[in-house]
Amino acid sequence: MTDIAQDEKAEVHDQKEADHHPYFRPRDAATLILVDRSGSVPKVLVGKRHDKVVFMPGKFVFPGGRVDKDDYRVPVAAPITTQLETNLAKGSPKTPASRAKSLAIAAIREACEETGLCLGRKSEGKAKLEGAWKPFADAGLLPDPSSLFLIARAITPPGRVKRFDTRFFTADASAITHRVEGVIHADAELVELVWVELGSKPLADLHPMTRNVFNELDTRLATGPLRHDAPVPFFHFYGGKMHKDILS
Repeated sequence: MTDIAQDEKAEVHDQKEADHHPYFRPRDAATLILVDRSGSVPKVLVGKRHDKVVFMPGKFVFPGGRVDKDDYRVPVAAPITTQLETNLAKGSPKTPASRAKSLAIAAIREACEETGLCLGRKSEGKAKLEGAWKPFADAGLLPDPSSLFLIARAITPPGRVKRFDTRFFTADASAITHRVEGVIHADAELVELVWVELGSKPLADLHPMTRNVFNELDTRLATGPLRHDAPVPFFHFYGGKMHKDILS
């Protein structure tokens, strides 16, 4: 949530985001919820934000942020699945394949940047990755979006100074292939990482929209293994109210 949080810092007062701005076009963003199903009760990874940050201080969040231009160009170890591409294309207007890939890749990049946990696969040659992707290159990896599932899509309400069209992905913890040390520390934006069981206290204090998405994930996990053919909810605002539709 790094980029989103930084962009909204100036618009937060008494924990209420300003809602009096003219229309702004939403920017593409992505969030990744990592799930550990090795025990009897599934656990999800959350990070605790620093107490000194302006936006949601001390709150537990899932990693996520804006799509960067490099997310369109970075080489990958495997393509996103056809089923995931189909789900990302749903809605109006249709999302082209290149944009669908960038959304999945952004979720992986943000997770690695904010938590140090990277979803990748060994590449045969030396990966030519720089900037935010350097941890992958150092480990001889290319990002691997093939294990991602789309859980939901949500658009920030009109009237906000920054708006995001966010796709919420999930992946099993077994997809983590590399850990970057030193990302989480006392002076970082995320000061702690915790694997918490579904229904635990940290998950009760999430941002309302994040909680809506998490409830969708909870419902899907209760039915068994994640599937690409499950309905994908779309949370958006019109007529002054939040609506939940199903992408088709």
